[in-house]
Amino acid sequence: MAQLEGNLNPFFQAMCRAQTLQFPHKRNSMVSLDSIRRDPRWRDPNLQEVIAMLNHPMDPVKSNAAAYLQHLCYENDHIKQEVRQLNGVPILVELLDHPKPEVHRKACGALRNISFGKDHNNKMAIKNCDGIQALVRLLRKTSSVEVKELVTGTLWNLSSHEPLKLSVINHGLQTLNDEIIIPHSGWRRDTTDPSKLQSAEWTTVFKNTSGCLRNVSSDGAEARQRLRDCEGLVDALLHALQTAVLTKDTDNKSVENCVCILRNLSYHVHKEIPGADRFQEPHMMRSAGHPKKKSEHDCFTGKRPKGDDTSTVLMYSLLYQPDVVRLYLALLTCSQNHNTLEAAAGALQNLAAGQWAWSSYIRATVRKEKGLPILVELLRSDVDKVVRAVAIALRNLAMDRRNKDLIGSYALRDLVGNLPCGQQHPAKNLEGDTVVSILNTIHEIITDSPENARALIQGHAVQKLVAINKSRYTKAASQVLQTIWAYKDLRHTLTKAGWNKSHFKVLHTMLNDKMYRNISTLYNNISTVNMTMPLCLSVLIMENNQAVSG
Repeated sequence: MAQLEGNLNPFFQAMCRAQTLQFPHKRNSMVSLDSIRRDPRWRDPNLQEVIAMLNHPMDPVKSNAAAYLQHLCYENDHIKQEVRQLNGVPILVELLDHPKPEVHRKACGALRNISFGKDHNNKMAIKNCDGIQALVRLLRKTSSVEVKELVTGTLWNLSSHEPLKLSVINHGLQTLNDEIIIPHSGWRRDTTDPSKLQSAEWTTVFKNTSGCLRNVSSDGAEARQRLRDCEGLVDALLHALQTAVLTKDTDNKSVENCVCILRNLSYHVHKEIPGADRFQEPHMMRSAGHPKKKSEHDCFTGKRPKGDDTSTVLMYSLLYQPDVVRLYLALLTCSQNHNTLEAAAGALQNLAAGQWAWSSYIRATVRKEKGLPILVELLRSDVDKVVRAVAIALRNLAMDRRNKDLIGSYALRDLVGNLPCGQQHPAKNLEGDTVVSILNTIHEIITDSPENARALIQGHAVQKLVAINKSRYTKAASQVLQTIWAYKDLRHTLTKAGWNKSHFKVLHTMLNDKMYRNISTLYNNISTVNMTMPLCLSVLIMENNQAVSG
């Protein structure tokens, strides 16, 4: 020990002596870092010395050094960068496998703080030394709630960086689902009464884990497929949301995370489920309200057609069963969380998208469950992303003939009310892509519906559309105007009101064309696969919103 102390600065000499003092009250305890730092005889160690002490043979010194790093890295990007450059990250990752709880707990706390923030180099440094695998191993073996919070918080931070999402799925999905999501969601039978399911537990660990899965679920087709295939995940998420609705606890972060995951997993579901081509209906009329009875029977009862393996499809059908529509509508009714509202509307967008049997079934289910008035009411929201998500959902739902008539009767006024007038923005000051979404929704509503076009004219919308057509969103507005003018029976009404053919022409400008191409291309993708526009993707890339101070 004397030899070791000779190589250390006074700060750590004091730490070492504290472990060897021959006094009962000192023998099994450590002098805290703060108490040593207050002693005027000792100076603070520099960062290189602290990192060196992570390799000290004495466990209490390792623990104190890791705790000090955790403290130093709290909301200090410069220190985090230095720790990385001094190769402190691999040592901290190695300590995650340390048998002493105090050591791996402090090391994990330091990694959580280092991984928090916009500097993705720190996240990559953790990944590059197999930190994700080490975190998952620690999660499996620990029984400490605090350590689980630290591990899942670190994984949440790491999952916010695009290149790490698939790594988190590859190494952590099954463990996160089995160890956290399923047990904390309450999707397990009560041991005393097997007929009863338990309620969800809105713990920090569940919030962190659902936030992590929310991030990785936005990583493209392979990620979505992996999450859909993870046994029990969708069941557990749905059960957690059902608990939230029943207990009227729909505004917490975990609920937001769960509905965002399900929204992401419903994206492209009509293209990505196994054997999806069997459920496509290219011959189906756009106004169809129901899929064929045989298809409904096959997919919802589990009876398989000869020679077909529908077991996987049945598992995926949890994402688009009627109960899930009721669940999203319940969230839209009772939640005050704008992100939850946007995600629930986005899930309905996705489910009502595409030309396949179940999207038409979903459209009809939303109508039968009185969901259209709920969505129309949300058009009056002052939150841009909620209005945008609802507008696109209504656009997809209007592909059903009966829905189109109802939406035309009850939603046109609110849709038009959200439009700007020329250079002037409405009171909500909606963003450009939201305005384009509204224009495209109006276009869908009046297509093949002269009655809705007449209602649009009577609602004094033409003045706004002409003004918009002269200033911006030219093609989006002109599509609506040209569709109106195409109804010959309405031209007398239009000319009587002072309008003529020139008002319904496309007014080309280079800026407008470029803006429209960018927005319209994205919108066309949405109208098919139905995400909630590019800006909404920002809510998918969440990061743990709280770092831990040492």
